[in-house]
Amino acid sequence: MNRTRMIPLSVALIATFVATGITTNAQDWPQWRGANREGISTERNLNLDWTEQNPPLLWTFRDAGSGFSAPTIVGTTLYCQGAAEGNDFAFALDTKSGNLIWKQNLGALSVSFQNRGDGPRGSVTVDGNRLYLIRGAGQIHCLSADDGKMIWERDLVKDFDGKMMSDWGYSESPLIDGNLVLCSPGGNQGAVVALDKSSGAVVWQCNEVTDQAGYSSPIVAEVDGVRQYIQLTGKGIVGIDAKGGKLLWYVEVPAFRTAVIPTPIYFDNMVYVTNGYNVGCLLIKLTKTGDLFDAKTIYANKNMSNHHGGAVLINGYVYGYSETAGWACQDVKTGENMWTKRDREVGKGSLFAFQDRLILLDMATGLLTVVAASPDGWMEFGRMPIPERTTIQTNDNHMWTHPIVAHGKLYVRDHDLLFCFDLSR
Repeated sequence: MNRTRMIPLSVALIATFVATGITTNAQDWPQWRGANREGISTERNLNLDWTEQNPPLLWTFRDAGSGFSAPTIVGTTLYCQGAAEGNDFAFALDTKSGNLIWKQNLGALSVSFQNRGDGPRGSVTVDGNRLYLIRGAGQIHCLSADDGKMIWERDLVKDFDGKMMSDWGYSESPLIDGNLVLCSPGGNQGAVVALDKSSGAVVWQCNEVTDQAGYSSPIVAEVDGVRQYIQLTGKGIVGIDAKGGKLLWYVEVPAFRTAVIPTPIYFDNMVYVTNGYNVGCLLIKLTKTGDLFDAKTIYANKNMSNHHGGAVLINGYVYGYSETAGWACQDVKTGENMWTKRDREVGKGSLFAFQDRLILLDMATGLLTVVAASPDGWMEFGRMPIPERTTIQTNDNHMWTHPIVAHGKLYVRDHDLLFCFDLSR
């Protein structure tokens, strides 16, 4: 199932997971899947029982344009991407009122990818007074958070000969770690590159991995004292040394094809990955002996075959939508499903997690459902349809943007429509 490469290292310390270099309030949502890229909110005392009454709609923003970029939020400012009138753009909103603060043209919009929808896919990453984002055709931009003005830009295709594994456009959300910006052009020059976040200059490029780029976004972890970036490529899973861009370990997954999308999950020297197209999931154990890393597959099965809605790990259990089983709860250490649930109204989609609840989004209809994050079975706490659907037409009219929660508010996007609901009690 896998091919493991072992490469010398020089440091041995106790394993620990480390968050990114982004300084943030715990209630902020400064990047894709939150401060630690886990898809889990730490907020408490929210209205997560909708059996009697749905949370009220505070405001609707109607000019987000085309695209699947999920919002990110720091303080009372929301940042996002969209496309309209032939251009990609970034924009900022006041989360109290939903009013536009600024809008920045980024250039001609990315082409329509197999009629799946125009516009950017990745989220904006917030780091202090700067924003970092990647557009569908591979342009990476650094903007001022104050007014959206361009600070620098690079092009993953033109500058790094980037190659995607298929034709739906770059969907990665850039990772900021210390002074580095991590992104994944894919291709023969090196699948992953680190740029100086101040200037966009190349710090290193990992030319030991030449796989084409997938649609996933990288995470950072510290394993036995070695800080590393974990990313899915078009052919497998890699761990890359943060200091110099050297390949630490690589697990090839021959079943990967078409589109590798979900963000990897790291815990306790383990890496969990899942993918759709009947690929399934893997649990990989990282072991460091002397100066060598070994990546061993503990299990590989199809109990969780997640397309692009994402998976979350809570108290030893993975939750997400599996194409083979429906909504599922999986024991992460054994790979066995604790329960599965198929429901015509609560179908395939994305999710947002808390320590004890999940908010599920049906991508076909926009229905939101609250369920327990528990291995004991499907326990539901109400459903809420979104107020209206976009008039922007795509091949299947699906809502692929993941919902988020920040500062007691739930944000849901359907292309040009961005809804804000109040979850405070």
